[in-house]
Amino acid sequence: MKIKSGFVLRNVADSYVVVATGELSKEFNGMVNLNDTGAFLWEIAEKEIDREYMIQALLDNYQVTKEQAVKDVDKFIDIVTDNKFIEE
Repeated sequence: MKIKSGFVLRNVADSYVVVATGELSKEFNGMVNLNDTGAFLWEIAEKEIDREYMIQALLDNYQVTKEQAVKDVDKFIDIVTDNKFIEE
C-alpha cells in the first residue's frame, strides 16, 4: 500500500487534514481530518508499506496494545481506501 501522489497531509490549526492537489483536486474537492495516529500512519504510508509494518510502527512508537494497534491500522486503511487515497 502506498499513498497516491497528489494527496498531501497538512497541519492546520493543530488539526491534520488531507487535501488533493493538482489534477486530483478536480476529482476530490474535499478534505479528510486525521488524528495524530492517522497523521503518523499517513506519513509512513507515503512509502510502499503493508499492514503489518504499520501495526509494528504503532507498537514501536506509541504505548498501545497490539489489539489497539490493529484496530487503528484497520480504521486508517478503511479511510484511505474509501477515499481512494492509495495507489492500486
